Amino acid sequence: MDTNILTEKQKMLAGKAYLAGDAELSKERLKAREMVYEFNHLAPKFIKQRKDLLKRLFGKTEKMFYVEPPFRCDYGYNIEIGDNFYANFNLVILDCAKVSIGNHVFIAPNVAIYTAGHPIHAHLRDQEYEWAQEITIGNSVWIGGNVVINPGVKIGSNVVIGSGSIVTRDIPDNVFAAGNPCRIIRQLTDADKDYYYKDFKLGE
Repeated sequence: MDTNILTEKQKMLAGKAYLAGDAELSKERLKAREMVYEFNHLAPKFIKQRKDLLKRLFGKTEKMFYVEPPFRCDYGYNIEIGDNFYANFNLVILDCAKVSIGNHVFIAPNVAIYTAGHPIHAHLRDQEYEWAQEITIGNSVWIGGNVVINPGVKIGSNVVIGSGSIVTRDIPDNVFAAGNPCRIIRQLTDADKDYYYKDFKLGE
């Protein structure tokens, strides 16, 4: 037996071209869909039960997190979220590769995080090959509504992504970025913090 032969799952996790119709991957997606279906159909009062489902589904969670249903993902085990995580309605994470999210991350409604991609050339696409690249989101990030984050993107810490943005390239720390494609609009500084102090009277 050739020990160098990778399974389709191993290819997927290694960022290589793979066939998503593979029996092992299909079984794992079905398992995730069953858990997601249960999560999305629990009555609103069953907060603990929904949280327990996500603890079982995700690869890593911390103490404080909340995800508003409905939610969708492919596998679940490739999703890692930090502490004090909040996601609003209709979050979609195609986690064919790892999605790592830091602490104090807020996600607005209708955000899509896509690690998955398909070949541009139809010859390979018609053979149902896929590929996936990891996505990383740092600490203290706010992602606005209807944002799409594409495969392989790294978003730094202390970042705000404006609503409706299509994030196709890395975004560094401490910036407000927006647009299609998403680009840096300006740096975020202590002046932004001071602006809100006068309105919210924080600490009083």
